[in-house]
Amino acid sequence: MKTHLITNQQPSSFSEERNDYHTFHVSSTDQVFAAFWQRYPNPYSKHVLTEDIVHREVTPDQKLLSRRLLTKTNRMPRWAERLFPANVAHSVYILEDSIVDPQNQTMTTFTWNINHARLMVVEERCVYCVNSDNSSWTEIRREAWVSSSLFGVSRAVQEFGLARFKSNGTKTMKGFEYILAKLQGEAPSRTLVETAKEAKEKAKEMALAATEKAKDLANKAATKQQQQQQQQQQQQQQQLV
Repeated sequence: MKTHLITNQQPSSFSEERNDYHTFHVSSTDQVFAAFWQRYPNPYSKHVLTEDIVHREVTPDQKLLSRRLLTKTNRMPRWAERLFPANVAHSVYILEDSIVDPQNQTMTTFTWNINHARLMVVEERCVYCVNSDNSSWTEIRREAWVSSSLFGVSRAVQEFGLARFKSNGTKTMKGFEYILAKLQGEAPSRTLVETAKEAKEKAKEMALAATEKAKDLANKAATKQQQQQQQQQQQQQQQLV
């Protein structure tokens, strides 16, 4: 892997762009960098199936270069499913290059998908650095470019890709904060609240299922009773004859 792979990486032409920012107000760059390598799995990363480090090296100027291969689920919109064969892969393979610069307390990552490129290519660059207002905070700048070569629907594909980037970005930050809380020995309170909410929803589902089961049993019992009554009536009629 060349050292210029990320720093000189440029997004594809004819693409839609989106910028996003996030600040970890209680975490230093060291903590964020450590969480970055430990963030999978977490409760918000169910769409991440696998992760593998395929290359790692330290440069003469003490920068850490890494390349990871990630596999994620890839749910297409219904209108896009009609454009591809039914047996098209439902997983997307993503390459992630990263450079950690401990001297300047920065980390830069660049990710892009290596399959489904005909439908859509999503390229993302993240820069992690010390917040200018507080040196104990870490700031993240996320940029994404979405491009598509599909004739006639490229605009719709780009808009879908940007919307998914926003949705996945929210999950990414929640997962990041969850891991940071664990590393700092804190209870991830928001996750606990959400876990309680999930438990409540599950209890409602179980109660609904129990109600449906009770109705089913009651219907079966009523049907059986009707059958018994009919049999008794038939027996009585036969005796009269």
